[in-house]
Amino acid sequence: MGCGSCGTGASGKPGGCKGNGGCSTGGCNRLNVFDWLNALPLHDGGKPYPIIEMSFSKGSRKEFFKNNTHYMLEKGDWLAVEGVGGYDIGQVSLTGELVKLQLKKYGVREGDVTKRVLHPATEEELAQAGKQKEREAELLTRSRAIARSMNLDMKLCEVEVQADSKKGTFFYTADQRVDFRELIRVYATDFKMKVEMKQIGARQESGKVGGIGSCGRELCCSTWLTDFKSVNTTAARYQNLSINQTKLSGQCGRLKCCLNYELDTYMDALSVFPDHADHLETVKGVAHLQKRDIFKNLMWYSYSDNNKQYPLSITRVKEIQKINKLGQKADDLQPVELETRDSKAGIKPDMGYVNDVGQITLKNLEKNKKKKRSGGGNKERGAGGPQQGSRPQGPRPQQAAGAEGQAVEGKTPQQNRPQQGGNRQGGNRPQQPRNPNQPQKQGQPKPQQHNRPKPQGNAGDQPATEGGERPPQQQRPPRPPRPQRPNPRPDGQGGAEQSGGEPKAEG
Repeated sequence: MGCGSCGTGASGKPGGCKGNGGCSTGGCNRLNVFDWLNALPLHDGGKPYPIIEMSFSKGSRKEFFKNNTHYMLEKGDWLAVEGVGGYDIGQVSLTGELVKLQLKKYGVREGDVTKRVLHPATEEELAQAGKQKEREAELLTRSRAIARSMNLDMKLCEVEVQADSKKGTFFYTADQRVDFRELIRVYATDFKMKVEMKQIGARQESGKVGGIGSCGRELCCSTWLTDFKSVNTTAARYQNLSINQTKLSGQCGRLKCCLNYELDTYMDALSVFPDHADHLETVKGVAHLQKRDIFKNLMWYSYSDNNKQYPLSITRVKEIQKINKLGQKADDLQPVELETRDSKAGIKPDMGYVNDVGQITLKNLEKNKKKKRSGGGNKERGAGGPQQGSRPQGPRPQQAAGAEGQAVEGKTPQQNRPQQGGNRQGGNRPQQPRNPNQPQKQGQPKPQQHNRPKPQGNAGDQPATEGGERPPQQQRPPRPPRPQRPNPRPDGQGGAEQSGGEPKAEG
C-alpha cells in the first residue's frame, strides 16, 4: 500500500508515510505527471519494462537504471542502485511504458543504460543516507570557504553526497573557465571522498536552490520544468509587454521561462493582423502603430504631434494600405467608436445610492473625532465657564513653608494646603498677609503671601492674634438719613418718599 497523495510506498520510506495524504519527509514530487500508461498490457508477455527512472535529492537529479530483479516496482519506492565505487539510495519516479517516452525525449537509447537496480533499501541504508544528507550543508559551507581562500571566480551552489559517502558531486556556476585542479586535491584530502565538479547554468542553479516567483507560486524550474528553452525579448514584444528588465527577469537573472508558455497562442492570433502596417499615410499626417489588441482585433495608431491613440479595425487598416500603395493618402483614419461602460447604468435615478454592505468612509470618522473633542472640552469646562480649581492670573505664589520655616521641595502650595476638616488653630491654615510696616515678632515664621483678594476695611492693618485667629472686624457707623425734598406740586399731593423705612405725609 502506498501514500494516497504521492503514491509512495509505506515500506522502505524514511520516516514512514502519514497515511492521510501527506508525506513526513516531503521527498515526493507533487507536480510529477500521472502515469496514464500504467493500465497498458505489460511488456513481453507479463514482464514489466526493464528500465525505470530514479530521482535523487528530491528530484534535482534523475537517471535511468535497469531492473533485472524480480521485484514489481512502483512509483515512490526507495531502492539501492549502483553508484560510483559503491551504492546510492534513490526513489522511483517513473515505471512502465512511460519511461520509453522519457528515453525518446532525452535521446537516450536502451543499450546506453548500464547501471542496475540492486535491491529495495533497508532501514540501515536509509539511516546512513539520512546522515549524509545532513552532512551536505556543512560540506557546502567549508567548500565555499576553501574556494574563496584560493581566489577562484566561481560560486558553489549545491553539494550532493552519495549514500555510502564515497563520492561527492559539487555543482558550481562561473562566468569564465576555472582551473580547479588544485581545488579537487584539497577537497579530496579534507572530505575523504572522490570529488566530481559539475558546472551548471543560472537556470539550473535556481532550480536547485528553489524559491517563490512573482506569481506567488514555487519556481517552475524547481518543480516540474526539466528542459530550459531559450527566451528572448521578441516573446515579450509579441505579447505587448513593456520591455522592462526588472519585471521580465526571474530569480536567476534571466528572462522568465513563462514568457514562452502563451507565445504560440499569441502567434496564432497575430496571424490575422496585416503585415508591414507600422505606418499609415493620411492627409493629416503619418500615423504610427502603437499596439495590437488580439482580444478585440484592433490596431491602435497615433500621430507624432499628438499623443491621442485611435483604434482601427483590421479591415480599415487593409483599406488604407491599398490606398497608400496607389500613391495616395487616406482622408481620415475613421477610428472605431468604443462603448464606454457606465458604472451607474444599473442604478435608477430615483433609487440613489444604497449602502447594502454598511461600510463607512473616512469623512464620517473625522466628524466623529471632532464631535468627541468638542464634547469633551465642554464637559470639562462646564457650560463655557472657567475650570474648577483654576489658579487666578498673577504672580506665581511662593512655595509653602514647613514646620521649621524651610520650603518643601517638589510640592506646590496646593499640595501643602490642609485637608478639609483640619484644625484651624494649629497653624495649618495660612495666615493673613501682614502689614509690611509692622515689625515681625521673633521666633514666628514669615507668613506666606497668597493671591487672595485684600479684605475690605482696615482689617489687614491689624495684627493677627495668638493661635492664628482673625481679630473681629469693627462695625461701620450707621448712615445718616437723607434730607427730604420739597414737593413741587402746589396741591400738596403726590407720592411720598421713603426715608428710614416709613413714609411721612406733608402738611
